[in-house]
Amino acid sequence: MRVAVINYTGTVGKTTVAAHLLAPRMGDATIFAIESVNQTTSDLGLESEAMKGEKFGVLFRKLLMLDSAIIDVGATNVEDFLDRMIKYEGAQEEIDFFVVPVVSGGKEQKETIQLVDALAGAGVSRDRVRILFNRVDNDVRDEFAPILIYAKQRQTCIANPAAALYETELFDLLAAKRLSIGALMADETDYREPAYDRQGRCQGDRALLRHARAQAARQGSGTAVRSRVRGAVRLNVRRPRASGGMARQKGATRRLV
Repeated sequence: MRVAVINYTGTVGKTTVAAHLLAPRMGDATIFAIESVNQTTSDLGLESEAMKGEKFGVLFRKLLMLDSAIIDVGATNVEDFLDRMIKYEGAQEEIDFFVVPVVSGGKEQKETIQLVDALAGAGVSRDRVRILFNRVDNDVRDEFAPILIYAKQRQTCIANPAAALYETELFDLLAAKRLSIGALMADETDYREPAYDRQGRCQGDRALLRHARAQAARQGSGTAVRSRVRGAVRLNVRRPRASGGMARQKGATRRLV
């Protein structure tokens, strides 16, 4: 299956959908990032092949050789991508589905409608154009009424209210770590265990310090100094000059951990 993620407007979640929704479900699909400026799937920890929309001919030839592909079309390249696609007879038939993410803003919904009209004009059938409602706060029908009304009246796309991603911080957190959701789910590291280790070591250090201070107090006027050396706690104990003109004893260093 070959899927294009596309919209005229930016910041609607095209790359997020490609990386976190489609890639984990499409196995070894080749990812193409049609983008010049904005974030691509490579920024989210996935391998992708970058090119510009004006190079559609190169993409078209590669699609002919692939059974599975994800085409993430950035907003800065959509017009070139569509123009070139129209010029190649039958090219749009090489893409099984056009997924169109949209958020609830008025501008974003208006440009989404324009994009769907352009796809229809290029000969893309209704069942191959799928609206994905992104960053939903509460209710798709309330927040995306213009899109739903348009889809019902024009019959140029499938706009199923159940096809929705609700507002979450997860994707921003993953982007900050350059991780895909697939990589996150495959990671079996117990991240709680190191925290417990650090907490236990810290508590142990404090116990050693208390013990050292108690020893120094028993020695009279001695002092204990705590320092870190390569992760170990060292105690430097200096004894005071003995009475009767005896020489000063050298400081002793004991490695405790």
